[in-house]
Amino acid sequence: MSEYLTRWRERVRRNALLNNAWRIAVFTVGMAVLLTGIAMLVLPGPGWAAIFVGFAVLATEFAWARVALMWAKDTAARAKERALDPRVRRRNTLLAVTGGILFAAIVIAYLVKYGLHLP
Repeated sequence: MSEYLTRWRERVRRNALLNNAWRIAVFTVGMAVLLTGIAMLVLPGPGWAAIFVGFAVLATEFAWARVALMWAKDTAARAKERALDPRVRRRNTLLAVTGGILFAAIVIAYLVKYGLHLP
């Protein structure tokens, strides 16, 4: 199957009109997925995953997208390494527990002072 697709793509590359149409189609689909991913950063949905997929689609035809995809992969790998660092994990756990205890204390203080009177 892969050999068939490779031959097909080479045939398309030889025809300038088909090649341009193919590149426009790849650009359109890739940008649509990329922009949808950007929108999903503030809307519900897997925003970062869609952004990576959009760059992967664009990287099949465009060198600038390959560079951006490699940069994004490297950045994600560095962020993963930082997140898995034991000192950072301990700090984040300590902050989360402290914040949870503080929130619980505020809720308990409110309930003690005002009680649980539903409107």
